[in-house]
Amino acid sequence: YGKLIKQISPDSEGWDGTFNGVQVPATDYWFTVTYPEYDGTTTVIREFKSHFSLKR
Repeated sequence: YGKLIKQISPDSEGWDGTFNGVQVPATDYWFTVTYPEYDGTTTVIREFKSHFSLKR
């Protein structure tokens, strides 16, 4: 894997394409979204993984 570049919450503005204040390279990045899902009786932690290509 790699390193955590940004951790965001649902009410945040998202990611500005930087790491420690420096623009990251235009390349492919992978991410994981972890979120709670209530099924009517219990809360289950779900995970979604995907990737994107950052283009500048």
